[in-house]
Amino acid sequence: MTDNDQGTPNPWSREGSPEPHGEQPEQSSQAQEASQPETSAQPDQPAQPDQPASPETSAQTGQGAGGYQPTAEYPKPEYGAGYQQPTGYSAAFGGLGTSSGTPSYGSAPYGMPPYGAGPQGTTSSIYPQPPQRTDRRSGSGKAVVVAAVVALLAGGAAGGVGGYLAASEQTPLVAATENSLDQPRPARQTGNAPDGSIESVAQKVTSSVVQVEVASADGAGEGSGFVLTDNGYILTNNHVVEAAAEGDGAIRVAFENGRRFDASVVGSDPTTDIAVIKAEGVSGLQPVELGRSDDLDVGEQVVAIGSPFQLSGTVTSGIVSALNRPVRAGGSSGDLASVMDAIQTDAAINPGNSGGPLVDMSGRVIGINSAIYSPGGGLSGSSAGNVGIGFAIPIDQARRTADEIIKTGKATQTYIGALVSDARDQGAAIREVESGGPAAEAGLKKGDVVVKVGERSIEDADELVAAIRTRAPGEEVPFTLRNNETITVTLGAKAVGG
Repeated sequence: MTDNDQGTPNPWSREGSPEPHGEQPEQSSQAQEASQPETSAQPDQPAQPDQPASPETSAQTGQGAGGYQPTAEYPKPEYGAGYQQPTGYSAAFGGLGTSSGTPSYGSAPYGMPPYGAGPQGTTSSIYPQPPQRTDRRSGSGKAVVVAAVVALLAGGAAGGVGGYLAASEQTPLVAATENSLDQPRPARQTGNAPDGSIESVAQKVTSSVVQVEVASADGAGEGSGFVLTDNGYILTNNHVVEAAAEGDGAIRVAFENGRRFDASVVGSDPTTDIAVIKAEGVSGLQPVELGRSDDLDVGEQVVAIGSPFQLSGTVTSGIVSALNRPVRAGGSSGDLASVMDAIQTDAAINPGNSGGPLVDMSGRVIGINSAIYSPGGGLSGSSAGNVGIGFAIPIDQARRTADEIIKTGKATQTYIGALVSDARDQGAAIREVESGGPAAEAGLKKGDVVVKVGERSIEDADELVAAIRTRAPGEEVPFTLRNNETITVTLGAKAVGG
C-alpha cells in the first residue's frame, strides 16, 4: 500500500477436415449402353469365354484442409518518458502475446476425376472389339451435354437478354462506394450532461480541484487538494505538504485555468493525515459541496479527481469497495500514527492523487484520496501505482478537523488515554492506561480486551484506534470486553499538529 503521490494468446486454430467423399456412383447399364456407338449387324461369333471382372476403383480419401492460425504479431507499446516518475516506480504492462505462422490454405485433393472425364472403373478386353463409329455423338456424350447447356441458356435469351440490357442501363456495373469522410459532421451537443453521470460530476467539481506543488531542501513533490472557501482555504493531505509545514519548503497551487498562486500551511493533523493550506491573493473561488460519508453504501458509484503524475484534472471512476477499513498509512505500531477509518474504492488513484476529492454521483465530496495498496509494499512508500485498491479519509472526520484548523490553527484528536496492541485471537488488548485519562476514568485497566465499540466489532488494535478517531470528543461510547462486560467511556480530546 502506498501514499498516493503506479500469455500468449491461447494459440488457436480453426481445424476442419472435410468429410471424405463417398464412393463414386457407378454408371447404370443403360448409361453405358447409351454411350456406345451403334454398329451394323455382324455374323454370329463363337461364344467367348467369361471375361475376368475388372477391379472396382476404390474411393479416394480426402485430405483435411490445413488449420488456420493468426499471422500478425501484436506489437508491444513503447512508453516515452513524458514526466519523471517517483523513485522506484515501475509498472508492468503485460502484452497480449504474439502468435506467428502463415495460415495454410491447403487444397484438399479428393481424387475426383477431371471435369469432363469419362467414368472410372471401366473394363478392358484382350479380344478384338467391333469398330467404333466416328460420328458427332462420340466423346461420352460431351457434345450432348454441352448442347443441352447451350439450349437452356438460349431458351431464356429472348426475355433474359432484354431484361438484362434494361437493368444495365439503370444500374452501374460498379457500385458507388461509401466514405465516412464524406459524411457531414454531427451537430455540436448542447445543454448540460445528464444528472448523475460522470460527465456532470466532472463539470461540477473539476474547477474546484487544485494541483499542489511543494519544493523543499529534500526535493520536490506534488499532490492534489480542493477548495473549501471562496477566499482560498484548501483541504489536502498532511503528507503532501509536510515538508513545507516544517518550515523548509514552499507551496504553490495550480488551478484548472492554469493560474498559479503561492500558498502556506494553516494547520495539520499528522495522526489523521489532514492539512489545510491557504492560497494567497485569490478570491471568488468556487468551493466544493461536502456530502456525508456515514451515508455511503458498498457498491455506490464514486469519482476520483486529482493530478496523478502531474496530470491535472484527471477524472477516474469506480465504486465504494468497502467501508470502515482500518488503514495505517505511516507511523509505527508504538505511536499508532496516521491510522484512518478509510473508505476503500477501486477508482484509479495514483501518486499525485493524494489530497484530491472522492465524490459521489451528485458531485458532493465524501472523502479525501490518501493511500493506495501496493503489493509487497503494504501502505508505505510511494513507488507503486494503482492496483484497484485505494483508500480515502471519510469527509465526516476531515470536515471536523478542517473546521478546527481554520478557526484555531490547530486540530484536536479524539482519544481514550490507553496504549493498545493486537489481542491473541480477536480484539484490542489494553497494555497501558494513562492516569486520569478517559479510559482510566471509565474503569478500563491493563489486560482488558476490547471486542466491540458501540455496535462495531473490533478485530485488532488499529481498528480500535480508527473507530475512536471517527467519533467526536465528548461522545459517550459503550466498550464491550471479551468477558462480556460493558464499560461506557466518554471520549477525550487533545491538541495535535500545528
